[in-house]
Amino acid sequence: MSLHPPLHPAAVAHAHEVARGQLGRREFLTRATALGVAVPAAYGLLGIAAPQADTPARRPGGVLRIQQDVRPLKDPRTFDWPQISNFARGWLEYLVEYNRDGTLHPRLLESWEVDENAQTYILRVRPGVTWNDGSAFTARDVAWNFTRWCDRGAEGNSMASRLPGLIDPDAGRARDGAIEVIDDLTVRLNLSEPDITIIATCSDYTAAIIKDGDNGADILGNPVGTGPYLPGEYEVGVRGELLRNDDHAWWGAEVFGAPTLERIEFIDLGTDQSAIIAAVDSGLVDMVYETVGDFVDLLDPLMVRDETVTARTLVIRPNQKTEVDGIRPYADVRVRRALAMAVDNEVLLELGYNDRGVVAENHHVCPIHPEYAELPEPPVFDPETARALMEEAGMGDFVHELISIDDNWRGPTADAAAAMLRDAGISVERRVLPGATFWNDWLNYPFSTTDWGHRPLGVQSLALAYRSGEPWNESGFENAEFDALLSDALRIADADARREVMARIQRLMQEEGVVIQPYWTSVFRHHAAGVVGAEAHPAFEIYPYRLGFAA
Repeated sequence: MSLHPPLHPAAVAHAHEVARGQLGRREFLTRATALGVAVPAAYGLLGIAAPQADTPARRPGGVLRIQQDVRPLKDPRTFDWPQISNFARGWLEYLVEYNRDGTLHPRLLESWEVDENAQTYILRVRPGVTWNDGSAFTARDVAWNFTRWCDRGAEGNSMASRLPGLIDPDAGRARDGAIEVIDDLTVRLNLSEPDITIIATCSDYTAAIIKDGDNGADILGNPVGTGPYLPGEYEVGVRGELLRNDDHAWWGAEVFGAPTLERIEFIDLGTDQSAIIAAVDSGLVDMVYETVGDFVDLLDPLMVRDETVTARTLVIRPNQKTEVDGIRPYADVRVRRALAMAVDNEVLLELGYNDRGVVAENHHVCPIHPEYAELPEPPVFDPETARALMEEAGMGDFVHELISIDDNWRGPTADAAAAMLRDAGISVERRVLPGATFWNDWLNYPFSTTDWGHRPLGVQSLALAYRSGEPWNESGFENAEFDALLSDALRIADADARREVMARIQRLMQEEGVVIQPYWTSVFRHHAAGVVGAEAHPAFEIYPYRLGFAA
């Protein structure tokens, strides 16, 4: 079979679109590198040199203390928060890394090639990588992980949502012949339908690589991985510890530089940012996972601020399937549309996130996503019509309960939304839950707020959160037209043609009132002066091998 060389023709076409002003630079870099174009070559197509890393030299040794939730560890394909992956990255690595400039960098893969139809992928394994038990990392390990990811029967396995072209829909597992080991360093993926998201999916936090034959059930007790650290003490809700594995020669030292820190501590301080401020002021932490709202300015005098543009967001979603007192109040599109029309997203951004972001449009596709389509009009804010719609649906006297986590941005955003709904004459009560309680049942609340992380492509978020039957579909949205349009979008590499489909998807999301999606957040992270490798990442990723103290 003949495959295109690394300079994929679609990437060349996208470079022309950048020159014509039809595609942004960041979006181009994501598209081009996903197609297998090396990062320097991708920048070269834009006529500019790839930026050189200006990383300060790190001094040997030291202990770095990071404020971050310490959540229960689990099978990597069921990871549901980046905080889990950040700790596990000490020893579990990824095929691909997604960087702040939008590029996808090879990690455990050395390179990849994609055919013109995005239906055949050749994955080339990086030679010389070893597991920390001394065995070689090979194509069989890659195939094992793809096979596990395709298992729709594994509870909580969201990776199956992202790989439909590899799955036998009747059997619910990898299709015969879909995943081929060509030799020790080569895997071929044969998709049943085109899918441009495969490489981006390999960078997501649920795609940590485990060894061939490992079932992923006890990654803490059996920490076999390719990374330079091993887990030490780990107490959920309190503290986690990574210890440098000096008994294993890490394969990445020659490529990325040797890890310098002897120990990395993750310290759980809960969701109250004032507790984090106090810890920083007392010198108890060197790096903060995320800084939000007014606390950004409060931490500025104490630490170095770093920020990045992101497609991370918050949604206020009615669940169309959940019953309340024997009825399904949000199955009626009039009720959902009324809720969306009664709130002003600009106000929610100002009151909920201190105006540190971009107003969103209730369809979960971000302006920095390559496929984003600019719609003619923003969502309508019309409290009077909202009230009339609610009355028309027979729900004028219904009391909605809006549930949120107890924190410094999701909680205030929900408070502001509830106040605006009341101003429109719609009765709302608030219920605020501590984090440990809220996340136990986040998929099933009738009406609640959830934050969704950044992903390189908009279609990734749509497939995870809104496609019929997917495990993370918290809105209970099932729509055959949406599913068909999304399948079409996943097949189209051409930017202009794909954007036409996305425009229809975005309008449909608004018309169906699937979510109130008020804003896209900028991400802020603070760290002590002299800490290296602590930059804010759009998906909140932390790479232990990069961390250290400046020499």
